[in-house]
This record gives sequence, structure tokens and C-alpha cells, in this order.
Amino acid sequence: MTTEITSRYAVGPNEAKGFDTNQLRKEFLAENLMQDNKITWLYTHYERFMVGGAVPKAKQLSLETVDALKSKSFLGGREIGIFNVGQAGTVTADGETYHLGYKDSLYLGKETENVVFASEDSNAPARFYLNSAPAHKKHPNQLVTAADANVLKMGSLETSNERDINQMLINTVVKTCQLQMGLTSLKPGSVWNTMPAHQHDRRNEVYFYFELPEDQVVCHFMGEPQETRHIWVKNEQAVVSPPWSIHSGAGTQNYSFIWGMAGENLDYDDMDKFKPSDLR
Repeated sequence: MTTEITSRYAVGPNEAKGFDTNQLRKEFLAENLMQDNKITWLYTHYERFMVGGAVPKAKQLSLETVDALKSKSFLGGREIGIFNVGQAGTVTADGETYHLGYKDSLYLGKETENVVFASEDSNAPARFYLNSAPAHKKHPNQLVTAADANVLKMGSLETSNERDINQMLINTVVKTCQLQMGLTSLKPGSVWNTMPAHQHDRRNEVYFYFELPEDQVVCHFMGEPQETRHIWVKNEQAVVSPPWSIHSGAGTQNYSFIWGMAGENLDYDDMDKFKPSDLR
């Protein structure tokens, strides 16, 4: 079988206060999402959000249902967002083929039945990063290339957080049920993301870090604003951020990350911000 899945239950803030480094990483870090010739999933109990990766190197990969979904097809009651962080590839959905270059994205709606991931060159495979959330309605499938993104230019070099926020699979660009995704790239010389830090209590978020050389890392900050914790993250690893947690990070160099959210509110600005001087 080419699909692997693990599951994690939700953790509350009082529990997390007692976690040591290993337990914190075990509960919130996804270390091995991108595996050659496999689709790998992490099923979380935050909004039933799923985080995954698909690397069709030597063969095509079909999106298979898993026992946890109790559904005949993976997208029987779900929607999915797909980002390509590798070389050129294709996603074929119910007979229609979409070509995804580097940093292109694709939304597939509920009840899309047959989905196949492929690389255009097996020696230079596509690397598809996946987010999925429950869906109550079928919306049209839509390709959103990097050129189609709504770009917000934020921060400054003086505060080490000059960055482009590429809004791509969000409700102002694509019609979705609850899934929202985008891609943020930091400029050379900048290392801080999502500052000021914030929470959004009505939805979870997952950060997938990439464009990090092997010898570089990001320190991801999480926890309550007055009780912060940190996790060191390598290239192509993701951190699950529960609704009670902040999510911010600083790298040993500039990098990019894909953010994905699901919950009861599609308003991008639905957040409670905290000044850097307020954090503890």
C-alpha cells in the first residue's frame, strides 16, 4: 500500500505546560511527510484537519481513502489543498489534468473521486504538500498558480521580517468550505515570520517549512502568549498549531512556509495579536 497514516488527539494548554522537549515534538511536529513513492498523512483532531505529502518519484500515486475516514473515497466528505514544492508535476482529478509548477497550488472539492499524482520527470519528482478538512458542500476544482496569488507585502528589513504573503487557496481567491491556505516567503536578511504573534481561537493552523538548506533550521514558537514553548524544525517539516497557541518562528536564514487553516471562520484577519513585548 502506498498510503501511510498516523493519528494524534487534541492537546489542551494545561497538558502542554508539563511537556518536555520530546513530548512536545511528539504531539505537534510532523517530521517525515515527504517520502518517495508514498502518500503520508497525519490525521489530527483539531478540526479533523489532515496534513500530508505525496512524492510520485518512480510511479504515480492515487489518493486512497483510509479507515479513519469511514468513506468510500477520500474526498467523499472532504476538500483538499495541494501545493507543489518540488519539480513539475501533474494532478489528475476525475479525468482532468492540472499541471503544477514550483509553488503552484490546486483546490479539489468534495466528491472528487479519482485523484492521481504524477511527476513529469521521475529523476526530478514533484513534491506535493497536502492539507485536507471536512467539507459540507461541493465547490469547483481550481488551479491557482504562483502568479495568480494575492500578494501582501509585510514587515521590513529593520525588524527582520520583510516577507511576501501569497494568499492562494483562500475565500477571496477560491471558493472553499473551510480550508484556507497560502505561502509566505521571507526576503534575504529577514528571519521572523508572523510577528506580531497571534492566536485565532476559532480555527487551527499548520505551518510547513521549506526552502531551508540541510544545515539550517527554524525555531517555531508556540504555546499561550504568557507561556511560550519552542520546537526546532528542519526543511519540509510541519508544526500543528492548536487554536490556543501562538504560531511564530525565526530561522537561521530566510525561508518559506505554507500555512493551512480550518475552522468556523473564513475571515483572514480573525486573530488576536500580541505585541512582542507582551510575550513571555
